[in-house]
Amino acid sequence: MIERLRANPWAVIALAQVPVLILLALLLVPGSPLVRHIVHGYVLRHPEILPEAIEKLRAGESAKAVQAEKDAQKALPGLRGAVEKPYHSAWAGNPNGDVTVVAFMDYACGYCRASLPGIDELLAKDPNVRIVYREFPVLGPESAVAARWALAAAEQGKFREFHAALYAEGPTGIAAAAAKVGLDKALAEQAVGSDAVTAEIAANHKFGQTLAMTGTPSWVIGGKLHYGARDYAGLAAAVA
Repeated sequence: MIERLRANPWAVIALAQVPVLILLALLLVPGSPLVRHIVHGYVLRHPEILPEAIEKLRAGESAKAVQAEKDAQKALPGLRGAVEKPYHSAWAGNPNGDVTVVAFMDYACGYCRASLPGIDELLAKDPNVRIVYREFPVLGPESAVAARWALAAAEQGKFREFHAALYAEGPTGIAAAAAKVGLDKALAEQAVGSDAVTAEIAANHKFGQTLAMTGTPSWVIGGKLHYGARDYAGLAAAVA
């Protein structure tokens, strides 16, 4: 080996570069232990950079969210007709109203429950509004089951009664809510697993994805997107 190196001194230089090349390769691997160790050590030595880094991260995420909402608003006109079309009886108010409020909701969502009085007050005070309810289960398996039963109730013309009863009972109170509103249990059980109900929920999730709905409640009101809980004043202002 030594004789080879004497005969080819460039080999010595090449061998000397190997650790450097390995180090560079490791540094170029995102998330490698070496990179994490170096970054961790730097942060410990310079904790003053954290507030600035956090602020930049928040600003970046905020900018992404703003852009996503702009893209969603641009996409809405092409979806509006489908979004405003209710599933059977999953609507309330004036069928020929001059403004439609579409509510994307989840039965495990406390903010959705908090928005119910505002919806009811809007219906009572504005004779020209129509509410369309869209099942948008995003908070777990119980929400998904509850949404299926709500759509089954819609097929029996009892959506709004079941909707209110299930919010009162909670997403696990399906049996109590069904009994309270007099659902035909056998028919409902058939509907719960039907292709139509499955397709409706899938369509709602697709709407939500396209319209940047990351939580519930989310709204389409008069062709504009709104996010988060709304009381009567907020809804009335949106439909004005």
